[in-house]
Amino acid sequence: MLKKTDRQPGEAKIRYLDADLELLSPGDYVLCAVTGRKIPIAALRYWSVDHQEAYIDAAAAATRMSGKG
Repeated sequence: MLKKTDRQPGEAKIRYLDADLELLSPGDYVLCAVTGRKIPIAALRYWSVDHQEAYIDAAAAATRMSGKG
């Protein structure tokens, strides 16, 4: 689980696990694989373990999983 002290300015590098995250490189956001928008680490709720990608919301995740994104 990520802690507040793990966050630094810039993009984080994360390994996406089932129901958890492993911090590889500190940062305060990740990029959505569909939209390219920044996702603050505190707001990160959607990701794919298989694709190792983050998504800004459920709609973006559904778009990616449907093969349209």
